[in-house]
Amino acid sequence: MAIVNIVQYNGGPDVFAWKFPNDQLSTWTQVIVNESQEAILLKGGQVADILGPGRHTLDTANIPILSALVRIPFGGRSPFTAEVWYINKVHSMSIKWGTPRPIQLQDPKYNIFIPLRSFGHFGIQIAEPKKFLVKMVGVLPVFNKDNVEQFFRGLYLTKVKDAIASYLIKKSISALEINAYLLELSDHLREAMIPIFDEYGIRLINFNINNINVPEDDPGVVKLKEALAKRAEMDIVGFTYAQERSFDTLEGAATNPGQSQVGIMGAGLGLSLGAGIGGAMSSQMGQITQNLNMSNTKKCQNCNNDTDPTARFCPHCGNDTNAPRSIGKSCMHCNAIIHNDRSRFCPECGESLTKSCPRCNSPINGSPRFCPECGESMMKTCPGCNSPIEGNPKFCPECGNKFKEN
Repeated sequence: MAIVNIVQYNGGPDVFAWKFPNDQLSTWTQVIVNESQEAILLKGGQVADILGPGRHTLDTANIPILSALVRIPFGGRSPFTAEVWYINKVHSMSIKWGTPRPIQLQDPKYNIFIPLRSFGHFGIQIAEPKKFLVKMVGVLPVFNKDNVEQFFRGLYLTKVKDAIASYLIKKSISALEINAYLLELSDHLREAMIPIFDEYGIRLINFNINNINVPEDDPGVVKLKEALAKRAEMDIVGFTYAQERSFDTLEGAATNPGQSQVGIMGAGLGLSLGAGIGGAMSSQMGQITQNLNMSNTKKCQNCNNDTDPTARFCPHCGNDTNAPRSIGKSCMHCNAIIHNDRSRFCPECGESLTKSCPRCNSPINGSPRFCPECGESMMKTCPGCNSPIEGNPKFCPECGNKFKEN
């Protein structure tokens, strides 16, 4: 292979590191380096020198280290073998990245696992050409955007997953709401990725997330979106999920002819109270149930206990519930109307309402005409005409005799 006299860059626009194909050089070879480039001279696998922009002649005056690496006869050209690498330091802003498979993350707001796909782009610049060449390029003849993307894919996928998960937990937001925070999340990811790129002599300019989405056909996503749509509908209408379920139950029970009205309302009340709807709903349903229950019972006139509306006699005291109810009895002392048949004393004058048979002295309850023990007449008579007197009239209805006041 002939000795070259001029070495210059001939790589593509998306190349970060490019090796000159001929390694047969001499001490008079000229190396041309463009702006935003650096040339690295390798001799025996070691870095002999780093050349900046401009035209460089490989001689001992410009590159003193060559005198130690190459035997240079006095006054002549000395051929030697060396590698020349060109490192482009321009900003590359369009390196794309993405998750080839969805990332399974637990939604911190709804506690279900959701698959997420994310993609975007990032920009880099080779800040330390020597470190970049030694740690990343190795023996490859060229190192371009595809090599950068493949090399860092495993690293950024791990960081993206951890960063998104920690950000969702920190902010307590749902994965379906993450697109509203892409700018903040992009900055968060960039800060996490900077140390990784620095280790290889690369300055990370930006790391942008263009979009985070979920597969529309995923069962968990479908169920979650349906629930959110239902909640939004209920928020517009103005009631909660528990109330919605109670209304559905009552509507279904109402269409079932085998259930009674009381059973329907009882079921609705149980659902409402169990779900904790609140005082208003519970009180309204409770009042409806109470009214329905009251319509299916009746009170005993004698003991005031609830009885079966179809039963004639009270199971508690044996009273005839079909007998007409009196408006009350009168006090024998002040003639006040006593509405409670079980009252022992008059609420107006305080006199005892119980009386005894004048013959056998047995206690008499109510107003019987004859003593239930001895048969003695319990009705008083007029002292003038001996006519039976009912109640407490002031005059005898037969003879007009005036009675003495007690």
